[in-house]
Amino acid sequence: MAQLDKYSAKIQELTEHGNLRVLRNGVPEGMINLSSNDYLGLQHNEELYEEFLDEISIHNYQFTAASSRLLSGNSVEYHTLELLLQQLYKREAALVFNSGYHANCGILPALAGARDLIVADKLVHASIIDGMRLGQAQYERFRHLDYEHLDAILTEHAHNYENVFIVTESIFSMDGDRANLIDLVRLKNKYNALLYVDEAHAVGVYGQSGLGLCEEMNIVQDCDFIVGTFGKALASVGAYVICNDLFKTYLINHARTLIFTTALPPINLAWTHFILNQLHTFTKQRKALVNLSGQFAKLLGVTAQSHIIPYIIGDNKDAIACSEHLQNNGFFVLPIRYPTVAKNTARLRFSLQATHSINNLQKIVSLL
Repeated sequence: MAQLDKYSAKIQELTEHGNLRVLRNGVPEGMINLSSNDYLGLQHNEELYEEFLDEISIHNYQFTAASSRLLSGNSVEYHTLELLLQQLYKREAALVFNSGYHANCGILPALAGARDLIVADKLVHASIIDGMRLGQAQYERFRHLDYEHLDAILTEHAHNYENVFIVTESIFSMDGDRANLIDLVRLKNKYNALLYVDEAHAVGVYGQSGLGLCEEMNIVQDCDFIVGTFGKALASVGAYVICNDLFKTYLINHARTLIFTTALPPINLAWTHFILNQLHTFTKQRKALVNLSGQFAKLLGVTAQSHIIPYIIGDNKDAIACSEHLQNNGFFVLPIRYPTVAKNTARLRFSLQATHSINNLQKIVSLL
């Protein structure tokens, strides 16, 4: 049919440029997985699963909520989980969302209106970008980690808006580098702005209790919004925002991704509560991951600031070839290509886990 030709042409174009995405059937057995966000290695920790099942009666938990939170899906497990979050962060309120994508696509459009400005780091990930686009607020992008540029934008524009939101990741998902949260707090205070920090790739890994880079830098009380996820280092599902009571009430009434979606199943919330309650005990895993990251980066000859280590190749097809070569030799690492990253910066993105061994990873260097 003629009206379908444009879709076929687009798929052909993606294929020719090495950009076609495909769904894979998980990770083949026996391969070392370097493309997972299971940073603490909890996903396959059978002892944790057994302890969880021993502690609960699985018959007491439903496997579906069958409704949104504002109808009948707001189970008591939501209350206990959010209470635990606010106790851990020592903040007024916490609100759980179905995923990090739901959080960023719901919070930003709900809070930032036509008389507000969002100023975000150039390399924030897709869910934040989509959240900015979905709302009515004006938005600007400052050069990655360039806080002089951010300062200049705020000097020029902040006084023209009712509220200004400074938005960043703490650990950036594609480059693994860190935001300077101290500088961001300084600029927040200078311009009376609201600071929004996405800790998706830092929760579980950093901080004395594993609460993220905000905890490590001792600025939890200085952030207006801390967004975290359960679906990465915490081996569960869902996300949350730490804020004050006023903003929580406002989001319950305005965040469309919270209002118009089926709630998470109580069994998943119970598992998240179980893991989160033990987060402070995973110190050994956090230390192992830091040590492994430094050792592996040194072997690769690159600089790394976290457990996410990019190996830049450039061309899409070359990155695909390198990925296939590593997979053929037992290492599951996938290429990251445009438009996820900028053109000509295709890369292998090594996501390390505390359970990886440097002895097993040494072979990667010779293969590359």
